[in-house]
Amino acid sequence: MNGTQKFTLVIGATGTTGSRVAARLAAGGRRVKAGGRRATPVGGAGPVRFDWEDPASFEGALDGADRVYLIPPLGSPDPAAVMLPFLQQARTAGVRRAVLLSSSAIPAGGPAVGRVHQALPDLFDQWAVLRPSWFMQNFTGDHVHARTIRADGIIRTAAGEGRVGFVDADDIAAVAVHALTDARAPNTDLIITGPQALSYADVAAVLTRVTGRTITHRRLTREQMYHRLAADIPAEFAEMLAGMDHAIAEGAEDRTTDTVQRLTGRSPRGFRAFAEREAHRLRS
Repeated sequence: MNGTQKFTLVIGATGTTGSRVAARLAAGGRRVKAGGRRATPVGGAGPVRFDWEDPASFEGALDGADRVYLIPPLGSPDPAAVMLPFLQQARTAGVRRAVLLSSSAIPAGGPAVGRVHQALPDLFDQWAVLRPSWFMQNFTGDHVHARTIRADGIIRTAAGEGRVGFVDADDIAAVAVHALTDARAPNTDLIITGPQALSYADVAAVLTRVTGRTITHRRLTREQMYHRLAADIPAEFAEMLAGMDHAIAEGAEDRTTDTVQRLTGRSPRGFRAFAEREAHRLRS
């Protein structure tokens, strides 16, 4: 790459997808700013301070950037309130392409980040909205499902027997890098899934076989799920998440797409392969 190449700003660069996107871009020779509250270096990307709650951090993060990977502020029921002013500033600063991480459960104009999705095409000529299904990584690390699996071998949801096309964050990152770097921006939203739609009972069965521990799915009502979540997160956000579980129970996420194969040239990772790769985390 030549010395005049602009930067890609990766917001949330220490997070589940952001860290993978930053590292992949840097490994591919791109100049990357890894944006985060603590300005932490990530996989060859240079650190820069970025905090959604501190607009004074925006200017420095945007300096020299012509594209941006957007992770919404975590847990915010109204991310558009801070994201839309930032995106206006980004356009003025010279950003030409924006790739937004949303959710398969949230359409354009829907709640939370859906408002940002709706606004993006009017702000940028080059854009994409990634709408992944539920992450496989929800069963590892610090997610509530991972914690209850480790603590008592139980996954608690209000999803009933509904099925989900769980997707590996590595595959989401691969699609994100394509959307950020391909000569032609997608200029659309991309629903990203794994190769199979599985119920939480199916997930528990796979984890039981892989780890040798008995792991079960405990079905909650929507109200029970709301109260469980509201103990730790804002009520409005808890209500939205409980509603998403209820939608899964009614079949809203029972689908798979060819997005990963079509854009990256390889098949998405299946859940069994993911569980085998992460078995040490699931047992600890």
